[in-house]
Amino acid sequence: MIGLTVLGSTGSIGISTLDVIGRHPDRYRVIALTANRDVDGLFNQCKSFLPHYAVMADANSASELEQKIRYEGLNIEVLSGVEGLEYVASLEDVAYVMAAIVGAAGLLPALAAARAGKRILLANKEALVVAGELFMREAAAGGAEILPIDSEHNAVFQCMPANFHKGLEKVGVTQILLTASGGPFRRLPLDQLQGVTPAQACAHPNWEMGRKISVDSATMMNKGLEVIEACWLFHTQSDRVKVVLHPQSVIHSMVAYSDGSVLAQLGNPDMRTPIAHALAWPERIVSGVEPLDLFEVARLDFEEPDFNRFSCLRLAYEAIEQGGTCPAILNAANEVAVASFLAGGIAFTAIPQVIESVLESLPGGQATGLGTLLSADAEARRYAEQMIQNWV
Repeated sequence: MIGLTVLGSTGSIGISTLDVIGRHPDRYRVIALTANRDVDGLFNQCKSFLPHYAVMADANSASELEQKIRYEGLNIEVLSGVEGLEYVASLEDVAYVMAAIVGAAGLLPALAAARAGKRILLANKEALVVAGELFMREAAAGGAEILPIDSEHNAVFQCMPANFHKGLEKVGVTQILLTASGGPFRRLPLDQLQGVTPAQACAHPNWEMGRKISVDSATMMNKGLEVIEACWLFHTQSDRVKVVLHPQSVIHSMVAYSDGSVLAQLGNPDMRTPIAHALAWPERIVSGVEPLDLFEVARLDFEEPDFNRFSCLRLAYEAIEQGGTCPAILNAANEVAVASFLAGGIAFTAIPQVIESVLESLPGGQATGLGTLLSADAEARRYAEQMIQNWV
């Protein structure tokens, strides 16, 4: 039995992970489940999977969960805070860690898993966006194994040669092609973007995702963060990573080779496919995803992204090219701006404006260590929040 910790188990990735695990009870054992404030969601998961530990990032929520667990008579230890998350990410009897906490909050527990040498099923892209060099260095030193869960990066991983760590040029890879649906506003006239609502931005045409990542998909910041992530995962520069709009979301990404070949990974848009792939790699297991019917798909379309429409994508490319703490600043400003938009504080079109202003006002420095990165993150958040308050 393989022991697992699921960080962020009540989110969409966590729920899909437990769905796949539940199909293979003879293969996987849930050791720990974690959530932020969703007490009822985590409590119900605890009743179903009976983990040894349940962790709430929020201390008050942890107290509420503990009361429910004691009343139910479950033998589950409840922990709280970052310390609790780091603890269950590095437990000795945990072999695999699903890192699915959204945002920069997932960085520290993912780092704990890296240092402990776990197989990390990496769905938290911010671990690499904020601290790519540090995270990869700690993973190598700890003997950790990183398998990407983002459908795009998982697709690239499946299309890469096994020895890609030697360098893409040495193994004949010329380009990584990350596909993107373009979100719900791919065709919306630019003069109408100002008035879009959070509900409209969260209505992704193909994928079921949380609110924050849905907005990131609508602005294509999500794809920009994936470009940064791909550079670290596959040891390459941003000029080798190209974004391709593909509205059907059937081809999840592609890898181009020097002999003219382009390898693609196809499948229905369901996150259980990359989750099952990473859980069982190098084997294959049942995920619960319906087989792809190419006759029903019928056609596959591709477009070049418009940086005028998707300026967040442009900003992400600029941040990775500048390097240092710039990606951390980009990510922090984006998280603040998206949260404000979802709360009705700013317009949809103000999201990239906030990010660009923060990047221009806070010059990035060298990413000398975790403290420097966390300081850059905190400073960017303060600046973005202050800017939004002044606007409002």
